[in-house]
Amino acid sequence: MPELLFPFLGVVALLTVTPGPDMLLVVRNGLSAGSRAAWLTGLGCCLGISIHATAAVLGLSAILAASATAYTVVKLAGAAYLAYLGIRMLISALMSVDGEEDADAGSGTPSIPVATAVTRGDGEGPTAPAVDTRVASHTSAAVFRQGLITNLLNPKIALLFLTLLPQFVAHDEPRLRTTVVLAAIFLCVAVVWWRTFSLAIGPISRVLHGGRARRLLDGLAGSALLAISAVVALDGNR
Repeated sequence: MPELLFPFLGVVALLTVTPGPDMLLVVRNGLSAGSRAAWLTGLGCCLGISIHATAAVLGLSAILAASATAYTVVKLAGAAYLAYLGIRMLISALMSVDGEEDADAGSGTPSIPVATAVTRGDGEGPTAPAVDTRVASHTSAAVFRQGLITNLLNPKIALLFLTLLPQFVAHDEPRLRTTVVLAAIFLCVAVVWWRTFSLAIGPISRVLHGGRARRLLDGLAGSALLAISAVVALDGNR
């Protein structure tokens, strides 16, 4: 194991729980569509982390760090995507009515699985509601994609891996192997955090089941994402 493992774990834990666009999306999707939506959004973020970590190990992040143009392009793309999600949420908050949810999960607002009647085998009528699997799978893909794209289009995460991992490789350790181990540990911490967080947010989401609460949530989350996108776009620091 790396010699500086415990200091590294402390830094990673602090970075993981620090609020940002990823956290906002997980909270919004979790409160709107439940624990599973929060978990899948977090998994999307984790896949983004693994891609950033791989790029850092391979040295690809150095290109982003060295090129002001590449950094700016990725940053503006990320800001545009956050703004897009924010606008979609605000539209959903303004247009939806009680009992209805936006069905277009792929573009910003996850759909809530629709209950459909299941007919008993004797043909005498419906028994219990079942989840429309098409809507559920559409929602799952949408929230996972949101987490992934939001994470991938954040150039500061790429630079974080490029600058953080080498700081915790001791002089007498194999640099490549230790860097890979540290990146894997970072990913494991993120997975554990998002799983724990998604389970914790589940009971709260069951309280916010009304259309009015969801519209308020969409309005707040959409406004916050627009504000974050503006800050990201106007931030000249690298």
